[in-house]
Amino acid sequence: MIASMTGFARVERQVDRGSLHWELRSVNHRYLDISLRLPEELRSHETDFRQRITGAGPRRGKLDVQLRLGPAGGHAGAMEIDSQALSAVLALTRQVGEKMQAPAPVSPLEILRWPGVAHEPQPDLAAVARAASEALDEALAALMANRADEGERIHVMFGERLSAITALVAGVRQRLPEVLQAQRTRLQERLSELVASPDNDRLEQELVLLAQKMDVAEELDRLDSHVAEFRQALGRDEAVGRRLDFLLQEFNREANTLASKSQDAAMTSAAVELKVLIEQMREQVQNVE
Repeated sequence: MIASMTGFARVERQVDRGSLHWELRSVNHRYLDISLRLPEELRSHETDFRQRITGAGPRRGKLDVQLRLGPAGGHAGAMEIDSQALSAVLALTRQVGEKMQAPAPVSPLEILRWPGVAHEPQPDLAAVARAASEALDEALAALMANRADEGERIHVMFGERLSAITALVAGVRQRLPEVLQAQRTRLQERLSELVASPDNDRLEQELVLLAQKMDVAEELDRLDSHVAEFRQALGRDEAVGRRLDFLLQEFNREANTLASKSQDAAMTSAAVELKVLIEQMREQVQNVE
């Protein structure tokens, strides 16, 4: 089953004294291109995160993966006091005060401003990394499911267009004898207008040349063959986007030849409809992995 290269997923987790947010976006690209943005605290885990991304199964597409860390609501602005640093500052304050005459009292706020006395609590980065890995796996599963769902929609569209192409080819093939007979009648009428006794041998020669110019049997056969190959590719468990794109170029070549050989309004209309269907498929095949 084919998969789309476009998708999106977002996962949020609460961790020690904060929260983490994964955001994953995937768009079209010729190859697999992973752009990973991490907060400085977890940059050492980049290799593990990349391995998890590639292990999830994407084969093509540009993946923009970002992790953000933020404070939790209940801990916003929380501070801790370093007891050893506080004791050291207080001891120094007393020593200085003993050498001064009537020193002014020291404000607690002034003590807190001293570097190292108060600081924000540091989260357990090992626990945060584990939570981030679990959340990334969850986000990747959601992203791949999203890509698979979009691929299923495209797969259904391809099936509908291929069935329409098969019907058009069958209609043109069925109409060919009628078109040739109409051309024969038209040629006979023109010759009768020009000469009293048309040369039947010359008429047959002209009809043979006309039939050769109008012969689209090979083009119709190739279109049927392309349809079969396209359906077969849709069932492969691999990245088939570029193969499908190449096949659609072949579809378009046969449709152009069919249009150039057309001597009938209905055949011309069928060739135009073929090109419309092929173009609709080419627009979507750009999204296929």
